[in-house]
Amino acid sequence: MAGWLLVFLTRWRLRKLFPTRWSAAVFLAYMILFINQGILVTASRKADNTYPYNTVTVVMITEVFKLMVATLLYVKDNSFQELLKVTAKDKKVLLLYLVPASLYCLYNNLQFVNLAVYDPTTYYLLLQFRVVTTGIVFQVLFKKTLSRLQWLSLLLLTIGCVVKQIKHDTHMRDVVSFGGQSLSLHLNANLLHILLQVFCSCFAGVYTEFLLKGEKTSHVPLMMQNVFMYLDSIMCNMCVLAYTGDLGSAFTTESINSILQPTVVLVTLNQTAIGIITSLFLKSLNSILKTFASALELMFTAVLCWYIFGIPVDIFTFIAIVIVCLATLLYSLNPVVNLAPSRHTRDSTMTHDSKQNGPGV
Repeated sequence: MAGWLLVFLTRWRLRKLFPTRWSAAVFLAYMILFINQGILVTASRKADNTYPYNTVTVVMITEVFKLMVATLLYVKDNSFQELLKVTAKDKKVLLLYLVPASLYCLYNNLQFVNLAVYDPTTYYLLLQFRVVTTGIVFQVLFKKTLSRLQWLSLLLLTIGCVVKQIKHDTHMRDVVSFGGQSLSLHLNANLLHILLQVFCSCFAGVYTEFLLKGEKTSHVPLMMQNVFMYLDSIMCNMCVLAYTGDLGSAFTTESINSILQPTVVLVTLNQTAIGIITSLFLKSLNSILKTFASALELMFTAVLCWYIFGIPVDIFTFIAIVIVCLATLLYSLNPVVNLAPSRHTRDSTMTHDSKQNGPGV
């Protein structure tokens, strides 16, 4: 009897978290792809924790791949002329996507910087500092107040990060590059990069969800919004290459050959899939659940990194993972629901606005 009750409660919680089977599949795919990314980027490093390729070039090529995939998925059901027509008609939405595109550009480049210093498990744990910030930004943009239980689960996630950082593995091989500087300065510099990546992640994620579900922007098809995002991302990465002085050398024969290694190709393809699945995630679910998906990656990342790279799972990592799991369980009792407006709702809003503004506005 108790077993049947447990099964019932589990299914009931899952239905609250995932309204459809499709949303559950998107959730699982999101976790799997991000677990792969941390492991693949770590595997692509050299013994001295540097990368044998230009990481900005990899990010740039990834954005081009994302644009190609989004364009193909859109023209599969529409013509290319329709794509150009929507781009010209909704150029304001294209400009709005400059905000998350620039933040994701910085996030994707910082990913390589931080994974050169931290092992994947520590990296993903530290990224969970974004959960509280995501909650605050979510409330402001969507004008929705999170419940006490939801805030408690978010705070527990943050505590899990703090527990992990109490005894962070300081045996990093590249510490000598800082010469006479103290180890504390070294960690502070790296934590600054993590915090910057946290800000980019939470604000870009919530703002993208806002554009996907906003009454004035949700009329643009999902894949068309992806096209807007990746066009802006390519421009942002071109600016990064110009700023670093690598614009001329980024696409030389030597540079291209360096990214044709099997591991680097997998990094690029996996990141391309992440871009598409993230938009599907934010469209069918929400930014708050996205932070919990990222937290659940920790368990699998810790085990896989121990098995593949021999990175030990110490007591602090274990306690942090337990706290993160508890936070996820509490959140499942009262998850955030933030669905995209239906077509009927959008039509009603547009009719109401036209009545207020009058004809010809």
